[in-house]
Amino acid sequence: MPHINHRMFLLSFMLCVAFPFFCSSQSKTINSGWQFSEDKTTWETVNIPHTWNKDDAFDDERGYRRGLGFYKKQIYVSSEGKDQIFYLKFSAVNQEATVFVNGEKVVNHKGGYTAFNVEITSRLNFDAYNLIEVEVDNSHNVDIPPLDADFTFYGGIYRDVELIKVPKQHFSLKDYASDGFYVNYDDISKEKASINIKVLIDNFDKKTETHLDLKIFDADGHLIRQDHQGLKLKANETKTIEVNYPDIKNPKLWSPDHPYLYKLQLTLTDKNGRVLDQKQSNLGFRWASVDPEKGFFLNGKPIKLIGVNRHQDYKDYGNAVPIELQKQDIHLIKNMGANVIRFAHYPHARELYKLCDELGILVWTEIPVINLVTDSESYFETSLNMQKEHIKQYYNFPSVVMFGYMNEIFIRLVFNRNLSNEEKAELKKTALKLATQIEDLTRTLAPNHITVMACHNSDVYNETGIADIPMLLGWNLYFGWYDKQIEDLGKFLDEQHNRFPNRSLLLSEYGPGADVRIFTKTPKKFDFSTNYQAKLHQSYYKQIIDRPFVTGMTAWNFADFGSEFRGDAIPHVNQKGLVQYDRKPKDIYYWYKSVLNDKEPFIHIATDYLKGLTLFEDEPFPVQIYSNEDEVSVSLNDNNLGDFKVENGSVTIDMPFINGSNKIKVSTQTISEEKIIKVNRIEKLDFKNFKRLGINIGSHFNFYDEEQNITFVPDQSYKEGWFGHKNGTAYGMTKDKNQGLPHNIKNTNEEPLFQTLLEGCKDYKVDVPEGNYNVTLYFVEPQIKPTENIYNLSENASETDKKQRIFDVYINDTLIEKQLNLAQAYPEKYGVTLSAIVQTKKGLTLKLNAIEGLPVISGILIEKLD
Repeated sequence: MPHINHRMFLLSFMLCVAFPFFCSSQSKTINSGWQFSEDKTTWETVNIPHTWNKDDAFDDERGYRRGLGFYKKQIYVSSEGKDQIFYLKFSAVNQEATVFVNGEKVVNHKGGYTAFNVEITSRLNFDAYNLIEVEVDNSHNVDIPPLDADFTFYGGIYRDVELIKVPKQHFSLKDYASDGFYVNYDDISKEKASINIKVLIDNFDKKTETHLDLKIFDADGHLIRQDHQGLKLKANETKTIEVNYPDIKNPKLWSPDHPYLYKLQLTLTDKNGRVLDQKQSNLGFRWASVDPEKGFFLNGKPIKLIGVNRHQDYKDYGNAVPIELQKQDIHLIKNMGANVIRFAHYPHARELYKLCDELGILVWTEIPVINLVTDSESYFETSLNMQKEHIKQYYNFPSVVMFGYMNEIFIRLVFNRNLSNEEKAELKKTALKLATQIEDLTRTLAPNHITVMACHNSDVYNETGIADIPMLLGWNLYFGWYDKQIEDLGKFLDEQHNRFPNRSLLLSEYGPGADVRIFTKTPKKFDFSTNYQAKLHQSYYKQIIDRPFVTGMTAWNFADFGSEFRGDAIPHVNQKGLVQYDRKPKDIYYWYKSVLNDKEPFIHIATDYLKGLTLFEDEPFPVQIYSNEDEVSVSLNDNNLGDFKVENGSVTIDMPFINGSNKIKVSTQTISEEKIIKVNRIEKLDFKNFKRLGINIGSHFNFYDEEQNITFVPDQSYKEGWFGHKNGTAYGMTKDKNQGLPHNIKNTNEEPLFQTLLEGCKDYKVDVPEGNYNVTLYFVEPQIKPTENIYNLSENASETDKKQRIFDVYINDTLIEKQLNLAQAYPEKYGVTLSAIVQTKKGLTLKLNAIEGLPVISGILIEKLD
């Protein structure tokens, strides 16, 4: 029996599966079995995608590792391919990559979000293993954007690596990692379509003859157009060929509602008919435009763009996210009813753009020139090269209608108080110069696309004239969160439209942070409650819908995402997502579905996160119901509450819950929905039908503590027979900020409990009956100076000086802790608990006796002992 080379047999089998006939061009991912080291001494085996920051960007230590990382891998190359050309393709490496093959440097690439190819044929040893080494650096580099941003710059090789083998004649791989061809939609209408296809062919040999075949198929696979050209290639040249299809009759147009796709197939053969290379692409016949009075038009029809921004990272993965998980994001976004995605603030994986083609989602894609520009030749060169790669690699996706390049480029001018007026003027001049150059480049390389940039709430964009450079201007507006009030959104947009009537506008970012563990009957600005998130989004949507001149809105953000410096309710995470970091939807996701997705009847009862809801006496609790129906019928525990008109996708009903399980049923003529919610209704503090009571001192909201499985109820002034504070004020609370401490609290995952607190509280009383109780008190020192959040645009932001505070802690006149000095004992913001077993005949009285400064307290948990 002859010897079989199993590896070669497997490879041949894979190629037969991949191609209907033999093709000399081959590509394979080489993601598995890499070695990684931070110092070139200790190595570990990793698979691509990989980042070294998936853990340290979320721990209790400030900062995350930004520096060098080293990768290496051995690949075997057979001599059977010695007459072919070999490339390595890196789909993304953050942020600077230097590649070596067998010890020789082959390329240095700057920029962490676009792909790059490198030809390595002459460096290879055939019939041998070849060492591939990649030195990756995510250090801050003043010549590589982004310089600064509200997201984490994870280091590593986090998208696919491919080894590509092609014949000496092939579709170009030297053109900024493009497809090697470009589809231009020159003239599209309902009656006919005219397209131009530009093809680049590389010849690595002496002069030769080849043949190029182009075919266009409809969605059913029927051939509708074809073209054949015989080509004479000069030695070692890249030849450009243009093919025109001037008159495709009655094309089926692509749109979000009807994402009809044709297929383009390009085949390169030698003079004997052997296939050398083959590629294909989606074709989607569409045209887009913007009008400063009437908004966005697709295929000649007005369409309001409603969608989301998206960051690429994911809980427990950082930016090294498996592509199938990423694809689920796009399906979630489409299912919500969105018709547009802004891939922020950088190009995302190409597979996602292809999925947008297929599902029908319009795309704004951009490069990460964010917050600040360096006035250097290197920075300009890198930025322009980024945009070239960006446009060339994403050009052929029909879903891409907008190419962007700047975000909030002047935001640092507001917060860098050390800049002189002359320095600020120079920064403005530099940004304007770069914007002009990138705009000119984008209009040249991407005709029939819309150019776009995004600005923060500042008139500096108007004053400098930078706002008039792109075809469409996005405003990132956070009225009702960082700045002013919710209703000021419409006023701002009206004022801008009146001042600049020829400018097309889009609301490119908006939204509050929200934590599903926080809920309240009285939502307030900057409290991170899901209720305030609903209030703001629902108002913003109506304000945008009522203004036809606004092209649309993209919520910030689709999902919570990593931002290491942040101190949100979950530290190191920006919590403005419509879904959580692990992609579990927040209630607001379903509200958007109620107003955007009319494909089928829909109802959502927003009670999924009302865990451990505790109500006192006979108080009701407001519940929102979301539906795309006009009217809903509601019952609670089989008692009819009535019929309710649905406006703006929602209706709010005060529910008179009973103690224990409650059944809510909502129905229309075509659909019904039921939810069971467990409620702790406390008629008095007798600890008969409940054993534990948690109070979120200094706060107006409920906080569900997952680890202890209890909801801490809002604080209140003392009420006889119940509980409350007799003195003290909520620390850090203003009309514009209701979080308290916007910082990571070490040693705990219960940040919302510690972040709100009372200062100067000397007496706190809970009128429990006689018995034995385990009492836990929660403390944190608030006045350790934080890192400034540059995204808080409120003019009310203030600094407090660090003060010494020392106090004794008593419960019912029993000393629990003497001279508690949080700042001295815990030099950073630690969550501190004190526990004691207390026997009482009548109530619990907490006394915080000040020795120096004002005492503070964040919470109390009382457990009745048998």
